[in-house]
Amino acid sequence: MIVAKRCSFDAAHFLPDHPGKCKNMHGHHWVVELGVEGKVDSETGMVIDFSVLDAFLKEMVVKRFDHTLVNDLLENPTAENIAERIVLSWELWREEHCLAVKLAFVRVWETEDSYAEAK
Repeated sequence: MIVAKRCSFDAAHFLPDHPGKCKNMHGHHWVVELGVEGKVDSETGMVIDFSVLDAFLKEMVVKRFDHTLVNDLLENPTAENIAERIVLSWELWREEHCLAVKLAFVRVWETEDSYAEAK
């Protein structure tokens, strides 16, 4: 079973090595989806409480990225690199909180119709 939660943040970035217009600083309303996979607990009826995913997204994504220049956090802040950073943060969070779920995906939506997915 896969369970997912979504959050969003507003942030600016520029892609220093990009030959197109994204080389210039600009902003996005980013949307992040985090999906985890596990067995449904027969007692709780849940894979994981949504509040656990919400806490991770608020603390490790929104708090870190909202209203920032993402270049201050990542050298090349593409949607792909942001997704990979979130995967690493999730793995540390999962270990720290002894969570028995496996990451299914992280999707970072840069625009309404464009996202990068990491696993």
